[in-house]
Amino acid sequence: MNVGIIGGTGKMGRLFAGVFERAGHEVRVCGRTTPVTCREMAGECDLIMVSVPIRDTVEVISHIAPHLSPDQVFCDLTSLKIEPVKAMMESEASVIGMHPMFGPGIPSLRGQTIIVTPARCSRETLDVLLSIFEREGAAITISTPEEHDRVMALVQGLTHSVTLIVADTLRRLSMPPEETAPFMSPVYQIEMGLVGRLLSQDPDLYSDILRLNPYVPPVLAACAESLTELRDIVSAGDAGAFRDLFGKNARHFGSYCEKAVEETDFLIRAMVNR
Repeated sequence: MNVGIIGGTGKMGRLFAGVFERAGHEVRVCGRTTPVTCREMAGECDLIMVSVPIRDTVEVISHIAPHLSPDQVFCDLTSLKIEPVKAMMESEASVIGMHPMFGPGIPSLRGQTIIVTPARCSRETLDVLLSIFEREGAAITISTPEEHDRVMALVQGLTHSVTLIVADTLRRLSMPPEETAPFMSPVYQIEMGLVGRLLSQDPDLYSDILRLNPYVPPVLAACAESLTELRDIVSAGDAGAFRDLFGKNARHFGSYCEKAVEETDFLIRAMVNR
């Protein structure tokens, strides 16, 4: 199979180029600095994969979609799926959306999740593509574009927003994280690690994840309601209301709480023993 990766000069594009090359496929890449254009490559490759920033994805897809034929496969690696898949469906190619749930710095695909949203393809085509990732140890989650974006509003939208709120709260209180270091518990240290990790990365990526997912605003509205309720309970000193709120959430999480304790205990032990 001849694979063409648009944006293949970027970190994620290079990661997936290596995956296809190890599977024995010929890989070509194009980007802003390559002599070959994405339109030229689209006419020559069996599988076309788009790996560009979220805000540019639909435009790039729309640029090359008219030039693809029914015997080609069209994929993307975007953190959102509804609009990219919709744009790919304007082509005549088979369409398979993908979202790798990891960054390009991982050592291998082993144990990593790739969400796949097949929109128009044969079972054989899908199996051939997925087998490439599964042979490297990746876990595959099959979804629809709509379900993907709805869940990502929680997995990414809520998580990143809460992490940013923690950072913003410390800033508003004029409290540098270094000043809290002598008082850190293991859980707080993990939280500060997540905050620092987010703030050390590209703000445009997180901006796109939050702004361009239509399911994020209602999630943040629910988050704001929750924070208001907790603030009112704490301000009133109402221990009974706090127990009720805590209990409702514990029952909602159910047996997942035990799993979470085991996993975080593992992280804490690793931090202590490093």
